[in-house]
Amino acid sequence: MTSAEVLDIFRQAGGYLEGHFILSSGRRSPVFLQKARVFMHADLTEKLCRALADRIRAEIPGQIDYVVGPAVGGLIPAYETSRHLKVPAIWVERENGVFQLRRFEIAPGARVVIVEDIVTTGLSIRETITCCRALGAEVLAAACIIDRSAGVADVGVPLVALAEHAVPSYAADDLPPELAAISPIKPGSRSL
Repeated sequence: MTSAEVLDIFRQAGGYLEGHFILSSGRRSPVFLQKARVFMHADLTEKLCRALADRIRAEIPGQIDYVVGPAVGGLIPAYETSRHLKVPAIWVERENGVFQLRRFEIAPGARVVIVEDIVTTGLSIRETITCCRALGAEVLAAACIIDRSAGVADVGVPLVALAEHAVPSYAADDLPPELAAISPIKPGSRSL
């Protein structure tokens, strides 16, 4: 699946939004990729995650024991991708602001791939890696549906992206005039 095909799925589902958006990272952007609009369609989600699983198989050698998704955004793609990889899906969630594996146990040495929805700065993946490594897991790689950084974000492990789509983002105090003229909205899930 090409980047253009992935973005077409987002447009088809009404998930490619244009305006002035406050991203989960706190940065501002004229484009927001509303994955919830895509994930509400099981057929579109299955198509994307099957392609992501194929890409993971092609790029990550050896056995994978678990797919780990960061809550909230990574839950659906981690689950659906794990189904195609035929391994269990587990997730981390915030407890006192820090990702913890609260509902599951993994054995030291477990080989995991982190699956996220969309990467902008890679913060959620880096925090998930920290949690998994603290439990003794071997983090083989991370994967995402769309890498908004187009390969710039350093997540600390190899990043497998189904699509790359460079979308500009700006600090809140350094907006271009055309973006500053639009009232911002925050459609994401993570509080600043």
